Parts: sequence; structure tokens; C-alpha cells
Amino acid sequence: MELLFLCGIILFILLSLISLLFLHNYRSTPTYILPPGKMGLPIIGESYDFLSTGWKGHPEKFIFNRLSKYKPSQVFKTSILGEKVVVMCGAACNKFLFSNENKLVETWFPSTISKMFPFSTQSDYKEETKKMMKLIPTFFKPEALQRYVPIMDKIANRRMEEEWEGKDKVQVFQLAKRYTFWLACRIFLSIEDPVHLANFAGSFNRIMSGIYSIPIDLPGTPFNRGIKAVTVLVRELREIIKQRKLDLADNKASPTQDILSHMLLTSNEDGRFMNELDIANNILGLLVGGHDTVSAVCTFIVKFLAELPHIYDAVYKEQMEIAKSKAPGEHLTWEDIQKMKYSWNAACEVMRLAPPVQGAFREALYGFMYAGFQIPKGWKLYWSINSTHRNPECFPKPEIFDPTRFDGSGPAPYTYVPFGGGPRMCPGKEFARLEILVFMHNIVKRFKWDKLIPEETIVVNPMPAPAKGLPVRLHPHHL
Repeated sequence: MELLFLCGIILFILLSLISLLFLHNYRSTPTYILPPGKMGLPIIGESYDFLSTGWKGHPEKFIFNRLSKYKPSQVFKTSILGEKVVVMCGAACNKFLFSNENKLVETWFPSTISKMFPFSTQSDYKEETKKMMKLIPTFFKPEALQRYVPIMDKIANRRMEEEWEGKDKVQVFQLAKRYTFWLACRIFLSIEDPVHLANFAGSFNRIMSGIYSIPIDLPGTPFNRGIKAVTVLVRELREIIKQRKLDLADNKASPTQDILSHMLLTSNEDGRFMNELDIANNILGLLVGGHDTVSAVCTFIVKFLAELPHIYDAVYKEQMEIAKSKAPGEHLTWEDIQKMKYSWNAACEVMRLAPPVQGAFREALYGFMYAGFQIPKGWKLYWSINSTHRNPECFPKPEIFDPTRFDGSGPAPYTYVPFGGGPRMCPGKEFARLEILVFMHNIVKRFKWDKLIPEETIVVNPMPAPAKGLPVRLHPHHL
């Protein structure tokens, strides 16, 4: 009996010590708090709210409504595109994410991309993106960009002559898309045949809608239409790649003529070359990225110049000084582009108010703390361009169109981010600048114009576009 009592006393002491140790550890362990926010419905989350604000023409509302609700916090949690997401807003968040690329976070793409783009079993979309980030800067070196200017001017001239001149009314968005598409196909693939280009163009519009959609692969859904469009284009691109290989072997094609030749002849660190499927997908990604974004910017430049005659007049004056310096039939040069300072400021202000991309995703490589909140490993992070572009603390009177914001040193760091930032800044930024300025030069020197739908709705799905394509009435200049 005494032995049983003694064992009970020992057990009580042991349990007390364990309880005290547990209590000490519990108190010394910090309490991790997730950012404020709601996760929405099962599976769907808040995807509909996230996408529908863009469909209704106000993509910034999803962000700003929640920032207002959870202020002063600049971060909140949600669930979109089937993922747990922390939305991070403001210049400080931009700086944190851009500075910690490949340290705490890495680029993440919606699962729709890996499902839509069938990379080979030796690769995946994330690996291929890293390869392309190393490859593209070589192709977009300053000496290469200088060669592209007259090519761009030639294509812009042709598009203006065939699709704009002699017309009373035109739909700007479709014409801008054809300009950027023809240009990308010429410089990336050396394709100029109108029939070939027309076959290509039909499928492109469905791809971007599929990428930023709920990944439901049922007939009629944007995701399903996107998959079908990718399949058609990859098949076409593989035929082009096969022919280019033959042309390179027979010296009928130049190793430096375009990015396709560059991909075919460039090996990785292990001496391996990309296979046809991966090259086709990479080319397709370049065409999608370089086609839709720049065409959206060109379209909104036309919109804002129609609404703001004083801005149009300043751009016109600058461009006509350049036009009058050229001999008949002489194309633009790199030196001409450098003179278009006010025009580029105006284009930058267009991208501030109507950014072609609303934001981008990252993935947390590790769990970490930010602004007093725990960001769990594996969660997705979304940084919002509008959270700074339309923020009065970053841009006073943000609703006012003012190109002088970009005079001198321009906006404060991490506030103006249409091309992203850090190691993941868009490698085609300078290429896009050339496309945009060549477009501005060619349209302004030929026309003035009026919008035919004064209050046309802007739909974001996922790129911004006028709901009716921005129809305008042209008033040609008589030079």
C-alpha cells in the first residue's frame, strides 16, 4: 500500500513538472497571426470577386475595398484561383518582394499555365521561365534593339497604310493587336506572310483569358478554350521549328536573324539543347506576353490622347519635329527614339492609369513574418500595381493625367511598377518601349481622332481592353 502511495506521489510530481515545462514552452512560443481577410467559398474562394471587378471595369476595387476594411494593414489574406493568397500592397511591399526574389519568395504562376502549356517531361514551366530570363536579355541587347527600330517602323507604316489610311472610322484595339502581333512574329520568328499570320492570330485572344481563369476544363469554359488554342498554336510552331532546322543546316537561315534561331543554337550549361516542344512553348509565351500587353498600352494611348487635346498637341509637336527631319521613305532610327522624351512620359502616364498587367504572384519559399503577420510556407503572394499607381501618397491627385510626373528622376522607387521589379523585372521592357514609341510616331503624324463612344467601359479579362474595341473617327493630317 505504501509502495502504491509512493508511486502515486512520484507520478504526480512528474506530471506537475511536465505541465510546468509545457506551460513555459507555450508561453515562450510566439503567437503567429495570419493577415486579416476572408477565404470565401470552398474551392472557389473569392475568385469571382477578384475577376468580376475587372469584368466590370474597376479591377482596383477588389484590392481597395479590402484595404479600406482592414486598414491600417497593407496586407490581407484571401483565396483566389484555388490558392491561399496574401495580397501585399504599397511601395514597401513591392520593395520587400522584389528584394527577396529567390530568397524568401519566388515567381509563381497559376496552375492553369502548367496545364495549358505542355512542356516536355524533362522540364516544367517554372524551369523554362528561368531559362528564358537568362536567354532573353542576350536577344534584347542595345545593339540588337537598334536594329529593330527600322523594322518596327516599316511594319507600322504598312499597317497604317493598309488598315488606317483612307478610313473614316476604325476600331483601335484590333488594329493595335495586329500591329504588335505582326511585329512580334517578324522579330521572333521572321514570319511576314499575311496568310500565315492570320492563321496564327485567331487563337491568341483565347489564351490569356484561359490563363487567368478558374481551372475548370469543361467545354465552353475560358480554360478549355485556352487549352485548345495552345494545342493549335504549338502544332503550328513545331512545323516552323522543323523547317528552320533544315534552313539553318542548308545556310538558308541566319543564326542571328531572330530569337527562334537563337534558341535552336544555344545550349545550357550541360551542353543540351532545348527540344522542339519546349521551344514552341517558350516562343508562344513570348508572343503572348509581347503581343497583348503592348497592344493594350497602344490602345489606351489613343484613348487618352483623344480625351486630352493638350497632351495630344505636345506629343504631335515632338513627333513632327522628328518626321520633318526624315527624307521621303527614310525609316526611324535609334537616335530618333531618344528624342521622344515627352511622348514616352505620356506613355508612362498611360501605363500608370491603365497598366496592362494588374499585378503578379509569388510563392513563399519559407514561412516568414511581415508587418507583424505570419506568411506560411507555400502560400501565394500577390502584389498589386494599382495599390501604388492610384495611391495619392505615391502620386498626388492620382486621377489626373500628368506626364510631368516622369520628368527628372521620376516617381519614388517601387511606386511605378508596370514592368515589375527586382530580378523578375520584365526583360522586354526596352523592346516594348520601342514598339510603343514607333506606334505613337506613326499614328500621330498621320491623324487626329475622336472617340465615338465617349464613356466606353474598360473591361479587364485579364488585360484591360475597351468593351467595344475603342472605335474612333479619324481626321487625317494633310502634310
